[in-house]
Formats: sequence, C-alpha cells, structure tokens
Amino acid sequence: MKHFKIIFALMAVLLFATNIFASQVVIKFSHVVAPDTPKGLAANFFKDYVEKTSKGQIKVEVFPNSTLYGDREEVEALKMNAVQIIAPSFSKFTGFVPQFQLFDLPFLFDDEKQLHKFLDGPMGQKMMQLVEPKGMVGLAYWDNGFKDISNNKREIKKPEDAAGLKFRIMSSKVLEAQFKALGANPQVLPFSEVYSALQQGVVDGAENPVSNFYTQKMHEVQKYYTVSGHGYLGYLVVTNKIFWNSLSPEHKKIVSDGIKLATQKEREWAAKLDDNYFAKVKAYGKVKIYTLTPEEKKIWKNKLMTIYPQFYDVIGKEYIDAALNTK
Repeated sequence: MKHFKIIFALMAVLLFATNIFASQVVIKFSHVVAPDTPKGLAANFFKDYVEKTSKGQIKVEVFPNSTLYGDREEVEALKMNAVQIIAPSFSKFTGFVPQFQLFDLPFLFDDEKQLHKFLDGPMGQKMMQLVEPKGMVGLAYWDNGFKDISNNKREIKKPEDAAGLKFRIMSSKVLEAQFKALGANPQVLPFSEVYSALQQGVVDGAENPVSNFYTQKMHEVQKYYTVSGHGYLGYLVVTNKIFWNSLSPEHKKIVSDGIKLATQKEREWAAKLDDNYFAKVKAYGKVKIYTLTPEEKKIWKNKLMTIYPQFYDVIGKEYIDAALNTK
C-alpha cells in the first residue's frame, strides 16, 4: 500500500510538471547583433524581466548574432510564427511599408531628443501601426545610434572624398540614393557578411553606429573612420498577430511591460555604449579617426538633403515634414 502511495505521488508530481510545461509560453527572440550591443543587452533584460515576472510561465529564448535567422530571413520567420519577437532595422520593413524609409534619410534628426520626441509622438506611433496589415504588431522603437562612415582607401572629410568608393548598405532605396549623391557605389549585403566583405575588399567601406563597428570587429579591417553622425540606425521591435492573439491578457501585460522597461534601458545603453566603444576604437590605435566640424557637417547636410524630394511620394511628405519640424 505504501508503494502505491509513493507511485501515486510521483505520478501526480509528474502530471503537474507536464501541465506546467504544456502551458508554458515560449518566446523565441531572434536578432542579428552581438549580445553586448544595446539591442543584445535589452533582449536579455527583457528575457530576465518576463521570466521572473511570469514566474516561469513565459520562457524567453534569445538568439543573437544571426544564430537562428539572418536579417534576410527573420521577417518571414516572424510572419510564420517560427520566431515570436524580432528587432530588425527599419530597412527590413521598407519593402512592404515604404514609409519606414523615412528613418534612412540623412540628417533628418539633429540629436536623440528630437528623434525620441518624434518616435514617441503621434506620428511615430502612427507609423508603428503600419505593420499591422502585414500580420505584425509593433511593440517599440529601439536605438542603435547615429551612423558614421568607415573605409579602407582614404580619409573622408568632404562629400567628394567618398566618390568612387564601394560602400555596403542595407537594402534601402534611400541609402542607395544617399551614396550615389556622393558619387559612391552602394552595394547591398547582409549584416552578417560585412566583416568578410570589408576584409576581402568586396566593399571599401560601410556606415554604422560605433557599437556595431566595434562589436563586429570592423575596426580590424578598416583604416579610416569619419564621425559624421549623418543618419540614424534604429530598430522596430515586432511580434506577430498569431502569437500576440494567443496570449492571455495577463501575459500580454507582462510582455508589454517588459518591452517598455527594456526600451528605457536600451536607450540608456545606446547612449553610454557609443561613448565606450568609441574610446575602444581610439585605443585600438590602428584606425585614423576624423570628426566633422560643424561647418563641414553643414556642407554634408546640404549635399545629402538634396535627395529628399525623390521620396516625398514614396514616404509621404507629411512624415518628413513632421520629423524635420519636431523640436
């Protein structure tokens, strides 16, 4: 009789554990950058918050550095619910939401304050909702920072210094127009291939926030770095409607709160880590760094803003004007 009680107790425990496992929500969070970037740190912060707050009812599996999907595949994987959260750069949405090309426009924002006021304001939130007809749910905007220019051929101070050079770009008509306006040759490549492309001379240079430049070891394969701050690189954190609609109200709140808190931390890290990584690039000692003066930056701005009218109809002039007029 005693043995039966023990067996019954073990079966009850096993059944209880099985029920918990069966009811556990699993979130696969895929991204293409290193864990120690602002995005990588925020993804891990989100994981810790959600798992702790849900008391294990929600499990978050984070896959950095394109270990699960590259930047070409992750949007389709999200739509099929193969992953539940991704945080791609805006350029990954422009094929089906052309308005997101707004964020690729050079010199659109002067600083983070202007940027965040637009993102968190009515027009930024309106843009986030544009992904919904495609089966996605926008959750937040995350920063990576403002982009600078690097290359292997020569120091770049004036816009014409970039002429003839091959630059890796994300898939974006705006970025293509930007480099063509400089007389350069833009080439679309996945982020995971940039290091080898620079190393092998497939492209001469690239544009990146310094956090990407350093954590992807581009400083090892680039000779010149111009602090231009010419464009913003940000991410849209999204889930899919299949997954989102499957969550209980309680779990939706936990996920939403986790994203909100992670967004606050991510923006803080983006600001701090840029300074830290820039110091590391300087300390490396093999990259010649040049910072544009305010006067030089104005010349670049005047040159590159000439591409704006090409995109009034595609992006919507109201979005461009709203961004420029945000103070």
